[in-house]
Amino acid sequence: MLSQRQLFLDHLAQTSETPLALEIEKAEGVYLFDTSGKRYLDLISGISVSNIGHRHPKVVKAIKDQVDKYMHLMVYGEYIQSPQVKLAKHLADNLPKNLSSVYFVNSGSEAIEGAMKLAKRFSGRTEIISFRNGYHGSTQGSLSIMGNEEFKNAFRPLIPDTKQIEFNSIQDLSQITERTACVIVETIQGEAGAIVPQNDFLKKLSARCKSVGAMLVADEIQCGFGRTGKLFAFEHYDFVPDILCLAKGMGGGMPIGAFISSKEIMNSLTNNPILGHITTFGGHPVCCAAADATLSVLLEEKLIDGVEAKGILFRTLLKHPKIGSINGKGLLLAIKFDSYEQNKTIIDTCIQNGVIADWFLFNSNSLRIAPPLTITEEEIRSACAIILSAIEGSN
Repeated sequence: MLSQRQLFLDHLAQTSETPLALEIEKAEGVYLFDTSGKRYLDLISGISVSNIGHRHPKVVKAIKDQVDKYMHLMVYGEYIQSPQVKLAKHLADNLPKNLSSVYFVNSGSEAIEGAMKLAKRFSGRTEIISFRNGYHGSTQGSLSIMGNEEFKNAFRPLIPDTKQIEFNSIQDLSQITERTACVIVETIQGEAGAIVPQNDFLKKLSARCKSVGAMLVADEIQCGFGRTGKLFAFEHYDFVPDILCLAKGMGGGMPIGAFISSKEIMNSLTNNPILGHITTFGGHPVCCAAADATLSVLLEEKLIDGVEAKGILFRTLLKHPKIGSINGKGLLLAIKFDSYEQNKTIIDTCIQNGVIADWFLFNSNSLRIAPPLTITEEEIRSACAIILSAIEGSN
C-alpha cells in the first residue's frame, strides 16, 4: 500500500517542487504533532491564521454547536442566519462607524476581489493603485494588483488600468488622481518582509485619497485580528479606511474572509446590476460561528494586550552578528539574513529541531516569525534558543 506521503505527491496538486511534506496528525495550542509523535512549536500560525492557537476549545465548541443546528442553507445574503448576523454585529461594534456593513466571503483573495469591484462600482472610476512588493492574493484580480512582477508575468494579460507605486514614498502619492477608483494598501506589508509604514505615510495616503475622491482599501488579511498589538493594525496609524479586507486569523482556523464598508457604499452592489457580488459559501454558518468565537477569545481573554511585550521579547533575545535587522510590529516579525541560502539553512535546521519557521514571498532572505498570540514567555525563550543555535551553525 502506498504511503500517505506518496499519495500526497501523486494526487494533491503541488505549489512547489519541494513542499515541506510534514505529516501532521494533531495540533493544539502553539504545537503541531507529526505521525511519529514529534512535537513542533508553530512560529508561523499557518501563515498568520491560528492567532488564538490551534483548536482553541471555545472555537471547537462553537463549531460543534453550529453543526448540530445547520450548515449551508442558501447562497449568501438571502436567508437570515444567526451566525452571520451575530458576527457582523460583533465586528461592527469593534470598528469605526463607517465600517458597519460586512460582506462575508471565503478567503482573503475573495475579499480583495470584492473590494475592487465595490470601489469601481461606487466611484464610477476604473484605475486601481497598489504598492510594489504588496501581496493581495492569487486570483486574477488580486494578482493584477500584486506588487511583484516575478509572480505575475506567467499569467498575463491581467486586468487593465492598474499600477503600483512605492510604499512609504510621499512623492508617489501624487500619482493618485481623480481617475483613481481606489488605492489598496497592506497596513503592514507582509510578504515584503513585515515592512511598517514610516513618517505618517498611511495618514498622508488617506488624506491624498480624500482630496481626489479616491477610496482607500486597507488589506489587513495578514496583520489583522491582534497580530500587531491592536485588534486591527490601522488603529496604530491614525487613519480609517473606506473599505477593510479581512481573513486569515479571522476564523480561528476555519476558512472565512470579509470586506467591510459603510452601508451607503455597500448598497451599491444591490442594484445596476442586482446581485452585484455573489458567493455560494461566503458566510458559511459554521465558519461564522468559529469567527465569532475567535473574536470573543481575542477580546475577552485579552490576548492582544500581551502582543507588544512578546514581540519585544523576541527582538531582545534574537541578538546575533548574522542578523541584519528585525522588521515588523508586534508578533509579525521578519529576521533578516544575508541570503536566501543562509535563511533556508536556518529554517530547515529549526524544523529539524522542532520549531517551524518560514520565509517571505518577496523577501526570501528574511525568516518569518508570526506565532499564535497565546505563545508564552517560556515558549518564546525556547524557540529563540533553537533559532540562535541554527544561526550559529549556518554559513
